[in-house]
Amino acid sequence: MLQYDNNAFAFFALSLISIYLIPSWKYIISSSRRALFATDKQIGALERTSAEKKKSDSLKKSQRGIATLNTFGYILNVVLTVAFTILFFYLIVSISEDGEVSSFDPFNILEIDSGAGVKEIKKAYKKMSLKWHPDKNPNNRQQAEAMFMMVAKAYEALTDEKAKKNWELYGNPDGKQSLEVSIGLPAFLLEASNRNLVLVSYLLIMVIFIPFCVWLYYSNSSKFGEKSVMYDSYSWFHHTLNEHTVVKALPEALSGSAEFRKPNLPKSAAERSEISTAMSKVKSQMQKPKFNHPVVIKGNVLLHSHLLRKTEELSPQCQEDLKFMLRHSNSLVDAMITVCQHQEWLQTAIKCIDFGQLISQGCWTKDSTLLQLPHFTENEVKHCDKGKGANRANNLKDYLQIADEDKKGLANMTEEQKNDVFTVCNLIPDIETEVKVFVDDDEDDKIYEGDICSVEVTLTRKNLKEGEKAPLIHAPRFPYPKQEAWWVVLGTREGKIISLEKVKDQGRVVTHKINFMAPKQGTYEFDLYVKSNAYIGLDQKHKVSLTTLDNSVLPPYKIHPDDAELDDEPTLFEEMLGANVEEDSDSDDESEDEKETGIRELSAAEKKKQELRNARKKAAGADDSDDDSDSDVEEVYTEK
Repeated sequence: MLQYDNNAFAFFALSLISIYLIPSWKYIISSSRRALFATDKQIGALERTSAEKKKSDSLKKSQRGIATLNTFGYILNVVLTVAFTILFFYLIVSISEDGEVSSFDPFNILEIDSGAGVKEIKKAYKKMSLKWHPDKNPNNRQQAEAMFMMVAKAYEALTDEKAKKNWELYGNPDGKQSLEVSIGLPAFLLEASNRNLVLVSYLLIMVIFIPFCVWLYYSNSSKFGEKSVMYDSYSWFHHTLNEHTVVKALPEALSGSAEFRKPNLPKSAAERSEISTAMSKVKSQMQKPKFNHPVVIKGNVLLHSHLLRKTEELSPQCQEDLKFMLRHSNSLVDAMITVCQHQEWLQTAIKCIDFGQLISQGCWTKDSTLLQLPHFTENEVKHCDKGKGANRANNLKDYLQIADEDKKGLANMTEEQKNDVFTVCNLIPDIETEVKVFVDDDEDDKIYEGDICSVEVTLTRKNLKEGEKAPLIHAPRFPYPKQEAWWVVLGTREGKIISLEKVKDQGRVVTHKINFMAPKQGTYEFDLYVKSNAYIGLDQKHKVSLTTLDNSVLPPYKIHPDDAELDDEPTLFEEMLGANVEEDSDSDDESEDEKETGIRELSAAEKKKQELRNARKKAAGADDSDDDSDSDVEEVYTEK
């Protein structure tokens, strides 16, 4: 007979609380350790140059110290964890004092000693029967019925020889049981005085609290798509971007992201006045706005202030709003690139990558790439451009090739500032790219129509030693640490994207492979872009040539007889389909669906022909489509 068991409930509650306490304490300890003992390297607060000191101090202040734990979520979690921990230890103490899960004990049920005689047993049985008779307990009938049955079982276990033997052997008067359980809930749930409280609590938890939590979780999670970017932001990018979008239009597109709509809404007349003043200072470098919404205007002005290096003129509140935008800029720019990839807008995707570089370095379209170096201004840039011969450099890539002792633009700098420049020149990646086109598992170098081609791109960071990893980028004006990565983009000469991926491997030598199906016979040229995610002026562009041959010149492929017989055997799906579909008629006429769609089952001869055609293709996994698929390939590739 099942019964409510306080001790069983204690064990159940301990198990349930442990599910929350273990990860919660782990989170609290790791967060506290990070706030109090995290190293500068772990939080990205590096001071490799004096230009990074301000950024490093800001990261230390925002990510280290007791103040970093002063958030609503963290405090609420600590309060709940401490409360559950106290309850956890209380339950442990209760179990240690009387931790035995209730079992069938007839003496305890009848409230008599274990040595009681038959007369005392009968007397106790009458007493307990009257006490727990359902008619005597109209207000607590359910518990009374359960206890009345338990009293009868207890009396039977002590007076009936067979029942007593079963109880002594198996702990139950009914004999051996397949499973012995108790209800792991406290007994007070059955008390009549607590019925209203239990019912109200049940309704609150099951009808209000749990549905509310599910709704809250779903409503929040349903707003976000890939890369933790809101779906509304993707819709906005689809609306604002097109294949002719220029870099100058991207700050406005980024400003309209759904993530910025609440923080960038002007909160006072003074803030609106400040935005208006800031706009007058950056308007000459800003494309004419297309949207007059206050959120978009404010975000556009703040981004231009960052790109034009005029953030010192902003108020502390606007600077915080700008930092919020920059914190989300990496994922949002990646989302813009994803939209371009889906639409196959090659040039717009390239411009979005360029925009990400500009945000990282705090530069704009007309700025020299040399301004990425610490302590460099327009005067230093002009001085570098006036050099003679090999010592002249008007861009970062050329400047990095000059020996330190021959570098220009350092005349007015201190020794510390010069060392900063030399340090950054060693940090900036020196990339060597090797491109190879081939077909996997092919003995010769020839590529035939329908082969699976591989474009292998090997990136070598020559500034790193063997075994070293790429360091964080040097970007003093970007307030957050950012890891170096490279975009590898393969596109057609007509501006369509074949492949676009970000390579995040930090090793010295990185290999990235692009696979695609070879088009029909002809000679083709593609553009391969290798672009940094953070540095300006280091991008590379390579031409990839591809010549495909007619696959009809290949020798016929002979299928092994065993393989041919295996192909003739029906699949499990075909057997199930055939068993459940009735034969309509023996007519050879096509069904109405076949006439409308052109889809029909291939004959044995057509299957054989198709197998031979596919087998002659050199790469495994070639598409099993008919000759009409060639027209689809022609739409993507254009013959030179």
